[in-house]
Amino acid sequence: MSVVGFDFGNESCIVAVARQRGIDVVLNDESKRETPAIVCFGDKQRFIGTAGAASTMMNPKNSISQIKRLIGKQFADPELQRDLKSLPFVVTEGPDGYPLIHARYLGEAKTFTPTQVLGMMFSNLKEIAQKNLNAAVVDCCIGIPVYFTDIQRRAVVDAATIAGLHPLRLFHETTATALAYGIYKTDLPENDQLNVAFVDIGHASMQVCIAGFKKGQLKVLSHQYDRSLGGRDFDEVLFHHFAAKFKEEYKIDVFQNARACLRLRAACEKLKKMLSANPEAPLNIECLMDEKDVRGFIKRDEFEQLSLPILERVKGPLEKALAEAGLTIENVHMVEVVGSGSRVPAINKILTEFFKKEPRRTMNASECVARGCALQCAILSPTFKVREFQVNESFPFSISLSWKGSGPDAQDSGPDNKLSTIVFPKGNPIPSVKALTFYRSGTFSVDVQYDDVSDLQTPVKISTYTIGPFQSTKSEKAKVRVKVRLDLHGIVSVVSAILLEEEEIEVPVSKESAGESAKMETDEAPAEAAAPPSSNDNDVNMQDAKATAEAPGAENGIPETGDKPMQMDTDTQVVEASKKKVKKTDIPVAEVIYGAMAPLDVQKAVEKEFEMALQDRVMEETKDKKNAVEAYVYDMRNKLNNKYQEFVIASDRENLTAKLQEVEDWLYEEGEDETKGVYVAKLEELKKQGDPIEERYKDYMERGTIIDQLIYCVNSYREAAMSNDPKFDHIDINEKQKVLNECVEAENWLREKKQQQDSLPKYATPVLLSTEIRKKAEAVDRFCKPIMMKPRPAKPATPEAPATPPPQGGEQQQPQENTDANTNENAGDSGNQVPPPSTEPMETDKSENAGSA
Repeated sequence: MSVVGFDFGNESCIVAVARQRGIDVVLNDESKRETPAIVCFGDKQRFIGTAGAASTMMNPKNSISQIKRLIGKQFADPELQRDLKSLPFVVTEGPDGYPLIHARYLGEAKTFTPTQVLGMMFSNLKEIAQKNLNAAVVDCCIGIPVYFTDIQRRAVVDAATIAGLHPLRLFHETTATALAYGIYKTDLPENDQLNVAFVDIGHASMQVCIAGFKKGQLKVLSHQYDRSLGGRDFDEVLFHHFAAKFKEEYKIDVFQNARACLRLRAACEKLKKMLSANPEAPLNIECLMDEKDVRGFIKRDEFEQLSLPILERVKGPLEKALAEAGLTIENVHMVEVVGSGSRVPAINKILTEFFKKEPRRTMNASECVARGCALQCAILSPTFKVREFQVNESFPFSISLSWKGSGPDAQDSGPDNKLSTIVFPKGNPIPSVKALTFYRSGTFSVDVQYDDVSDLQTPVKISTYTIGPFQSTKSEKAKVRVKVRLDLHGIVSVVSAILLEEEEIEVPVSKESAGESAKMETDEAPAEAAAPPSSNDNDVNMQDAKATAEAPGAENGIPETGDKPMQMDTDTQVVEASKKKVKKTDIPVAEVIYGAMAPLDVQKAVEKEFEMALQDRVMEETKDKKNAVEAYVYDMRNKLNNKYQEFVIASDRENLTAKLQEVEDWLYEEGEDETKGVYVAKLEELKKQGDPIEERYKDYMERGTIIDQLIYCVNSYREAAMSNDPKFDHIDINEKQKVLNECVEAENWLREKKQQQDSLPKYATPVLLSTEIRKKAEAVDRFCKPIMMKPRPAKPATPEAPATPPPQGGEQQQPQENTDANTNENAGDSGNQVPPPSTEPMETDKSENAGSA
């Protein structure tokens, strides 16, 4: 199971992986820790990440960036319309009211949804992780902004599915930062809560989270945000300032040239970074537009004055976060600042004045989200054991359910006779499950919607669920229990609906155990089931109109009482008793998610992504083969005039040189745009002439070393066979002679072959090949080694004779001959034990009897 955390930002993305030693940030193909969030469409393939960033200047209208600002938003969204003014590519409104991105791909005009483009980015991040881990990556944890709506969260999950990923959790970026901060703290208090404010100012947005820490746990107290306050807004201030200045001084309008806009924005971003460390900075761009070089200069004070409208908005989320958490400034013990846009000195000054304390930067401002996501993934993964640390996340919105109703509930109804109740209030824990009980006589529907959209700029209605059809066995209205879930991703859905029917059944019960409940496939009717239903079909039980947490016992069909059934005696009288039971029947639930991709469309997008990825691989392989042909041409031409010169005759060298020149000319003319198979064929055609030359040179360079190895092998075995070393004494002399004969034969073969080879010129086909010499050495070793390494035969063991005590009277007792029978008879008689005869072998000729011992 992979343990990977993805932080996809508006400008760049970071991948972190969990290892046994901790969390590591993965390097991409250019050995960089950050990967640009760009997808560039070309005439033959896509360029994603670092390759896409390199192609942006040359192909700005087909380079898709800042996709985080587009995903899950309606085209008419005012924020989206403001963002589109600074984007070089074309975005139009789709038939569903959501944006469509236009680009030229494979020579044709194509349209892509933001979800598809995000899926392409995830595919690239997945590939980076797989190369680093050398294993398949499927399970992951993805960081998202806290302000992402339900449709945006669903879009991220769909994009991950398109990329072949399975997100275990969509994790709020500020919560991921808090987790990465707190899990390594060993000095957290056990009772008193440590309150830390995390201020994340990224490329496009500002997020604030106040979290309370205790030993082994983290609790999110409040979330606040400003979706349009980030580092890019300061870039835009500089961009518009210098665009107006250059129009006045140099008479050029950069807004008329997409490439000039990109270059000026990139220069303004660098200028902003310079102003963070210096009181003033210059701006110089060569040939910006109309072949004009431009120059500018700005001081930090002037930059801060231009940025004043942006800086004034920083305090808003801070004040709201404090109020929502119910804390004062004195109760906030620490302030941590992260995010790429947090390095502006003016922001640091505002935070210091607001919190009355200096903000800290103990975390990596760019990598903390990815690390926190990887930690969360490790916590959810069974393959890693992580320090016990509980994360209590809170939901940033209020979610309600609404339905058609009338009658006594009408005082709470809104337009169109609608009733509603808040199911998940703001700050509700994630995940969570709630249940509502309805009395209905037929199919009905409920709407999941936001309770307040004043700060969301999104449609009120999220989804509609149709519950039914179902049929009650009785004339009165049926009781339907609807379960609503807020999952780990922060996505709300109706997961099930159950029909609860009360019925009387005859159950054999004993008198002694008549009070026991026989729980099988039905449950005993709860007390509220006895209440008479409302007379109107559209009424909901007022007692259950409020969403209530589902009890574990009710959810799993487990009796809530802990009583054990009584054991019935064999003589107990059995009687038929009438019992009221509640039969549970599942009701089908059909959902309609407004703005989300249909499952069929997601599957089509998966297939399309596979096709485009295959096209990318084919083009990369084609480039590799073309480069291989080009490299072979230059390399072989240089070697023919240098180290290969003596290994090829003049006529062959001239022919091959002419062929190389011909292929080089073809590469830059007709062969500029060919298929992979054509380049492979060209390379094979060249190698037919070049390989024999290369092999002769290689064989010549290796031959001396391999000959020395053969001679060393022969000499080693000859010396061993002729040696008087005692360790070879047990080897028969005839066997040693065989070894000597093999060595002589190898020497004669080598001498004869070497004489023939020395008489040939270097360009001739060699008669003594390195491979043959190597095989000869292996043959000698294979023949001689078993003989010379033959183990010495083991000597039989010689037990020591136990000392015999002298008999009384001073006379020595002569040893008696012992037989097997005597030994067995006297084995237990220690006083009469006789030592065994000596088993020492007689002196014999070692060479003749070595094998018969």
